[in-house]
Amino acid sequence: MPPGRKAVWTIAPMALSFLTTQLLAMILSIPFKQTGFQAFEDPNNPINPLIYVVAIVCFSAVILLIVRLKRAKLITYLILGATALVLMDVFMIIIAFGLYYGTGIETYLWESSMAAGLALGIALTYALYKNPEWHVVNTVGILMGAGVASIMGISFGILPVIIFLIALAIYDAIAVYKTKHMISLADAVTEQHLPVLLVYPKDEGYSFKKQKGIKKELDSGKEREALFMGLGDIIIPSVLAVSAFSFLAPVASLGTLGPFLVALGTMLGIMGGFACLMVLVMKGKPQAGLPLLNAGAILGYLLSYIVVYGNFSFGFALWW
Repeated sequence: MPPGRKAVWTIAPMALSFLTTQLLAMILSIPFKQTGFQAFEDPNNPINPLIYVVAIVCFSAVILLIVRLKRAKLITYLILGATALVLMDVFMIIIAFGLYYGTGIETYLWESSMAAGLALGIALTYALYKNPEWHVVNTVGILMGAGVASIMGISFGILPVIIFLIALAIYDAIAVYKTKHMISLADAVTEQHLPVLLVYPKDEGYSFKKQKGIKKELDSGKEREALFMGLGDIIIPSVLAVSAFSFLAPVASLGTLGPFLVALGTMLGIMGGFACLMVLVMKGKPQAGLPLLNAGAILGYLLSYIVVYGNFSFGFALWW
C-alpha cells in the first residue's frame, strides 16, 4: 500500500477513538454527577477553568524539569499512579451502578465497588507497565480519557468550558509552534510508553514497545511508522459535549433529547475540526490539535444550540 494510503487508513481508528471516548464520557457523566464527582461546588464560576489551565501549565513544567534532570522513571511512576486512580473511579462507578440497576439492590455497594474498581484499575495499569503495546496503551487511554472528560464536563458550566477551550487552544498553539516544549513532552512520554498518547500504527507489524521517540523519527526524515494523538486532544474538546449534555435544560418540545442533540452537534463539530487537523497531519509535521478541535467543538455547540433552542443565550449562566 502506498505511504499516503497507509496514513489515510490509520485515520479511521483514530476518529473511532474520538467518538468512543466522547460517548463513553457522556454515559459516565450521569452516575458521576449523581454521586457528586464535580470538582467545583459552583460549575458556573469563570475562575474555575483558569485554575485548571494554570495546573496544566505547571504540570507540563514539572514534567520538563524531570526530563532535564534525567529522571524519566519518575514520570513513569507519576503517570501510572494517576492512571490507576482514574481507572479505579471509572470501574467503581460502572460496577456500583451496574449492581444497583442490574440486581435491584436498594443501595449502592460502594465499599465492594471501590475494592473491585481498585483491583481492576491496578491490574490494567500493571498490564500496561508490563506490556506497553499500542493496543494496551490505547485501551487504557480511552478509558482514562472518558473518565477525565466526564468529570471535567460535570464540573464546568457552558461558559467556563468555552473559556477553558479557548485558553488551552492558545496554550497548545504556543507550546507546539513557538516554544515547542509540547513536542519535547510528547517525545518523553513516548519513550516511556505511557497512555498520554494514543498510537495508531500504519503497518500490522508495528510495535510501540520498540518506539524510541518522536524527535528522532522526525529528524531522520523517514516516514513515521505510526500516527500519535495526544490524549488531551481527545479529552479537552469532549468536555464541552459532556457539559452540554449535563447542564442544558430540557426543551419543551423535545424534553431531555434537546441537551443530547446539542451534545451530538458539538461532537460533529469536533469531528469537523478533526478532519481539518488530519489534512495538516498528513503533511508529516507535528500539529497543535486543540486550536482546530476546540474551534470545531465551540462552533458545533453554538450552531446546534441555536437550532435546538431557537435563541442566542447559548445556555450561559452568568456568575456574579
